[in-house]
Amino acid sequence: MPGAESLHEACGVFGIYAPGEDVARLTFFGLYALQHRGQESAGIATGDGERVHLFRDMGLVNQVFTEESLACLPGYIAVGHTRYSTMGSSRIENAQPILVRADIGDLAVAHNGNLVNVPELAEELDRRGQERRVATTDSELIALLAMSSAGASWPERIRAVVPLLQGAFSLVMCSATQLIGLRDPLGVRPLVLGRLGRGWVIASESCALDTIGAELVRDFEPGEMVVIDRDGLHTEQVAHGARRALCVFEYIYFARPDSVIERREVYVARERMGRALAREHPADADAVIAVPDASVPAAIGYARESGIPFHEGLIKNRYIGRTFIQPDQRLRERGVQLKFNPLRHELDGKRLVVVDDSIVRGTTTPRVIQMLRRAGAREVHLRISAPPMRHPCYLGVDTATREELIAARIEDIAAIGRALGADSLGYLSLEGLRWAVGLPAERLCDACFTGDYPLGVYTGANKHLLEVRC
Repeated sequence: MPGAESLHEACGVFGIYAPGEDVARLTFFGLYALQHRGQESAGIATGDGERVHLFRDMGLVNQVFTEESLACLPGYIAVGHTRYSTMGSSRIENAQPILVRADIGDLAVAHNGNLVNVPELAEELDRRGQERRVATTDSELIALLAMSSAGASWPERIRAVVPLLQGAFSLVMCSATQLIGLRDPLGVRPLVLGRLGRGWVIASESCALDTIGAELVRDFEPGEMVVIDRDGLHTEQVAHGARRALCVFEYIYFARPDSVIERREVYVARERMGRALAREHPADADAVIAVPDASVPAAIGYARESGIPFHEGLIKNRYIGRTFIQPDQRLRERGVQLKFNPLRHELDGKRLVVVDDSIVRGTTTPRVIQMLRRAGAREVHLRISAPPMRHPCYLGVDTATREELIAARIEDIAAIGRALGADSLGYLSLEGLRWAVGLPAERLCDACFTGDYPLGVYTGANKHLLEVRC
C-alpha cells in the first residue's frame, strides 16, 4: 500500500533450480522478500523429477506456510507466488501457482502482470474444446493454453502460446524436471536471473536473490525465455516487441528500494526524484517529512536538495491492511489513524513539506493532511514524486477508473491542492521523473501519466471479467 493512496501491483514470482538444496524453504524466503508485491495469497510448487507438488492458501507468506507444509514439498525445482488480485476475485481458487496436468506431465505456472486480450483467449480455449477450471484469472488461461497446445515438451508448448498473449506477463514455471522463465515482449514487469552456487534463481526483484544469498546475474530481456534443466541453462528469444515498456512505477513505488532493476538502483532513483521535486517545487518550510514507506528516499532527496531538515513525522503500522479481519464502521472511518500515527513533537508549529509517491483517487490524502494539522502543523505543502495520474493502467496495476482519478477529474493542480486541503501542491514533472530514473523515455511505460499505452488495451476489462463469462 502506498503512503496515502490505494495502488497495488499484481504479484511477486520466484523460481529456483538447485539440486541438493531445500528449494521449498529457499522459495519461502524468496517470497518473504517479495511480500510487498501482494498480500492476498501465496503458494509454492516443487518438481522432484517425477511430478509436481503444490501447496497454496490465502494469507501472507508466513501465515500460509509451516514447517509441515514445506516438508510436503520435495524436489530440486520450485516456483512460488504471492498475489494481489488484478484479475479474478481474492479466493483460494485463484491463488497461484496454477497446476495443470497434461499428457507430457505437470506444469505449475506463476504469473505477474495482466493480459489485455482476455476475451479472445477465452474464446480460443472454447474453440479448442478446453473446459475451463475453477479459477477466473488470465493466469489460468495461460496455463490452459499451454496444456492444450501441440508440442512434445513444455518449452515447445509455451513457445506456441506466446504469440497469442497481449499485455504484461512475467512468468515463472516448473515441470517435474525443468524451471522456465519468460518475460513479455514489452518487458512491462521486471524479471531477473540469479546464481546460487551451481543452481539458478529467477525472481521479480533482485531483493529476493539477496535474501537467499544468490548473486544477481542480469535482467531478463523482453521476449526472452530461459529454460533450466539437467543440461544447464538455455535461453531463447521467443518474441520481439515494437518497443520496450518497463513500468516506471516500479521505480516510483512498487519495487523494494534495495532492488536493482535494469542496472538502476531503485533507492537512488527515488532519492533523485526528491531532488528534482525540490528544484521544481521549492517551499518555505521548517521540515520535510515522508508519508511512509516508499516516499522516504524521495523525502530525503528533497531535504538534501532544499537544505530543509528531514524529520520523521508519521509512524506507520505496517501490518494494518494485511489482515482479513475487517474493522468495524467506527474504525473504518478512522482508517488513517489505523495506518499512521503522528509524532506531535516533530510537527507542532512547523511548516511542513510532505512528500508522497502518488495521489490516486484523492480520498485518503485529505485525512493525512487533517491528521497533520490536528498534530499542530502550521502549514502543509504537499509534494508528489510522480506526475499527475490521469489514466488507468491495464497492464497489471489495480489503480482506478479514469472517472475515479482525481487528476483526471480536476485538471488544475492548484484546485487539486485545495480539494485535498493542502496549502500548496506540486507534482514531479515527467521530464524530472525520467531524469531521476535514468532510462530513455522509449524504454519506459508511463501511460498512467500520458495516456500513451504501449499497445492497444481493452478498456472494457475489469478484474471480474471471467467471473461474468462463467
